[in-house]
This record gives sequence, C-alpha cells and structure tokens, in this order.
Amino acid sequence: MAPRSNIRNYRFSFDFYITPGVQLLVIANFAVFFLQLFIHYFRGVFPEHQFEMWFGLVPSGVIPGLRVWQPLTYLFLHSVDNVWHILVNMLMLWMFGRELELVWGRNRFLRYYFLTGVGAGILNVIVRTVPTLWGKPAYDIPTIGASGAIFGIMIACAILFPDRRVFLFPIPIALRLRTVVAIMAALTFLGTFGLGDDKVSHLCHLGGMLIGYLYLRRDSYLFRLRNEVSDWKYQRNRKKFDVYINKHKGEPPSRPDRWVN
Repeated sequence: MAPRSNIRNYRFSFDFYITPGVQLLVIANFAVFFLQLFIHYFRGVFPEHQFEMWFGLVPSGVIPGLRVWQPLTYLFLHSVDNVWHILVNMLMLWMFGRELELVWGRNRFLRYYFLTGVGAGILNVIVRTVPTLWGKPAYDIPTIGASGAIFGIMIACAILFPDRRVFLFPIPIALRLRTVVAIMAALTFLGTFGLGDDKVSHLCHLGGMLIGYLYLRRDSYLFRLRNEVSDWKYQRNRKKFDVYINKHKGEPPSRPDRWVN
C-alpha cells in the first residue's frame, strides 16, 4: 500500500515538558531520597541520622570538621519522615526552574542552581558559627533540602518575569510573580526571628534569595561603581585644573607675541 501523505504522525512523550537540567536534578534528588529510605527501613534510624550528619549541612561539621562537601551535598537530601518535603521542592523546581532553563539553557541554569544552593549553605554555616566566638555551643543540627537553590530560582523568575500571573494556594486570585516572591521573602525574613515552623531552615531560604539577587544584579552594581569612580576622577582632575588656573591667572605670558606694523 502507498503511504497516505495526509495522515499526521503524533509523538506521545512522558517528559511532562520537563527540561534536561531540571530532569537531571529531579532524578538525582529522588535517587538520593530512595537511598535514604533504604537506609531508614533496612539499616535503622541511627545509620540514617549518621548519613544526614555526614552529608547534610552541619555547621560544626564544616567548621572546624572540614567536611567541605556538605554545602553541596545537603541539596540532595530530604526528610524521609515527610514525603511532602521532596514532593513540594521538586514541584517548585519543575514549575520555576523550567522557565529559567528555557531562557538560559541547561549549563547556565545548572550553574545558577548550584551557585544559589551552595551560597545559601555557606551563609547558613557562617551565621550559625558566629555565636561560637562568644562561647556559645556549636550548632550541630543538620540542614537538608534543595529549598535554598529553589528560592534562588524563584527570585530569578521574579526578576525576569515580574508581571507573570500565578495563583498562591489557597488564595483564588491571580497575583503577579514578583508579589508572590515578595510575600514569601517577607515570611522567610520573619522566620529567621523564630516566627513559623522551627523545622524549616529560613536562613537557607533567605540566603538563596540573597545570593540569587546579588548575582543577577551584579552588572548593575559594577556599572554604578564604575560610573562613580569615573565621576570622582573627573571631579578631582577638574579641581586640580581650577587650582592651577587660579594660581597663574595674574601672571603674564612667558613669551608675549610681538606685533609688527
């Protein structure tokens, strides 16, 4: 039989419109989560806790424990007692991370993801370690989860797509994305003072947003700094020139012109 040219071929896919970088992160996070489940149910609670202490973000483990990998590895760990922890994080990663990757591409998106996630972890370690300088005990509670990087992704979406309409469950009103992120930033900031769930690392959330904002606005700051330095040099040279002119204003020229009739 001859092929019928008027019949279209349709491809059915299970990718759910997921981009390659986001897909890689989701697979890695779920792989580590299943590893945690295996340790929890087949090895026991204590080995699971040791696993979190070794690969979670523990300030006393990073400083002075020299477990320098923890600001990276904590991003892939999630609570096995609450499956919503990883489900909500991966849903947010898919919703907002996909938009960024479509604009930036996979490599730039992954660099930004790890920059904000690792940066949030380092800020957490610094803030938790400072009180030890005044004799406070070291903070040894592990922080786990990809929320720091996800909050960095959200602030990037708010900067790139500020007027995009989203729904904030359970409010049945479409809000601008920048408004939603501003609300979440305010709640996170209040959470750093002890308001809200104590099991949530508000420092990592706020740190991810701060690192992401500074990274995306770095060109503006550098451009402004360059202009301020240029203006300062111009004003300094102008003052030197004015001082020189005022100093030699009354002096005759060294070689006056001679006119011949």
